[in-house]
Amino acid sequence: MNVRLRQDAIVRSLRRSGTSTIAQLAAEVGASRRTMLRDISALRDQGFVIHAEPGRGGGLQLDPQSVQTTARLAVTEVFALLISVASMRAAGNLPFLDLADSGLAKIEKALPSDKIRDLRRFLNCLYVGQLAPQVDISNLGTMDPALLPAFETAFLRCLHLRFQYRDAKGTQSSRYVEPQAMLILPPLWYLVAWDPAREDFRHFRMDRISEPDYVEGATFRRRNVVFQDGVRPIKQSPR
Repeated sequence: MNVRLRQDAIVRSLRRSGTSTIAQLAAEVGASRRTMLRDISALRDQGFVIHAEPGRGGGLQLDPQSVQTTARLAVTEVFALLISVASMRAAGNLPFLDLADSGLAKIEKALPSDKIRDLRRFLNCLYVGQLAPQVDISNLGTMDPALLPAFETAFLRCLHLRFQYRDAKGTQSSRYVEPQAMLILPPLWYLVAWDPAREDFRHFRMDRISEPDYVEGATFRRRNVVFQDGVRPIKQSPR
């Protein structure tokens, strides 16, 4: 279940039951306690008034008069729009560029100031360029929609990422890395990360990553990533 559907399900459940616990909601929508806490916080940001009663017999209650008052735009949603425009721009295939940039600027204004700050920090990790013509893209796969939410938290909080990776030969392995940048070479997207086990940078094709999750605990330092000629950081459009 994606974020939007899950949060809609939480609101419906609270309206229906009156009171519920984090554990009950997590079981109902098939998510972890950590995910539930993150969703409840996001719903409150959107304007829903959700009361929390601690102790035995307590739980979460949604004010029956509560409604959504702010646009339901997460950093990852706006970021997805921005990187889509950036990748098309890099590929030289973006008609109506001025209209696209103007529309994105209006969308960004709907975000609160803390989300704008997060968006700017997230954009600092994004680079675009041109794919070399000799690169084989015949086996291009589909990217896991869980990538961006996991990446957002890992990049913003400098947390390690853990995921399953399938290499060009189809060999599957578990990876534990320090995410440093995202690189778009249309139509391929890469996670650029420092691999502590190999003590070197690695480029991971994002369509070959599965089961991504950030790891709570120790943080890491940002490293200087050196890219090839022609790769450039995306221009920050938030005002």
